[in-house]
Amino acid sequence: MNFLAHILLSGENEGVMMGNYVGDFIKGRLTEEKTALWNPDYVVGLKLHRFIDSFTDSHPEVLEAKDVAAVTQGRLAGIVMDIYFDYFLAKNFIDYQREPLLVYAHRMYSIIERNEHLIPETMIPMVRSMIRQDWLTTYATLDGIDTTFRRLSRRAEFLAPISTAVSDLRANEDFYYTRFLSFFPELRRQAGQFIAENAA
Repeated sequence: MNFLAHILLSGENEGVMMGNYVGDFIKGRLTEEKTALWNPDYVVGLKLHRFIDSFTDSHPEVLEAKDVAAVTQGRLAGIVMDIYFDYFLAKNFIDYQREPLLVYAHRMYSIIERNEHLIPETMIPMVRSMIRQDWLTTYATLDGIDTTFRRLSRRAEFLAPISTAVSDLRANEDFYYTRFLSFFPELRRQAGQFIAENAA
């Protein structure tokens, strides 16, 4: 899952949300020794991020969707699918959150800004761009997703083919949305259970 989903699946605990949000930028095992002085909720969020990724990557509906995306996107199908699913979440946000997406996104940006001390230094430039360019609300339209893919394609040479991924989304949107509808409510239940079982 991509940024919007990871944030939403964190609930309302700021520490959990921040850990989940920065999860891709914290490498290595989360041993007790390594995390002894870290905020416990932040550690739960880091572990939640890894749980979400593992659950998503092994889910039959997601694997089926990735197989279709791989026809045009090859080994980038997993990255593409994360963004497709954020598109469906953003586009239908009112089905999953009482706040409108615009209100929710800017509330989350405020939380992120006041917790910048929890963000790895290598991630901070991206975070500031995300807030300045309002990435979370741009996920709600095909044009916004196209911009996301083009931005991502410039980060590394191996990502260049992803610049055309919106064409696959346009061609197979109904199929991917059906997979999302089957998968996401289950992921949300599992994430909520993980938090309940692991939060202090």
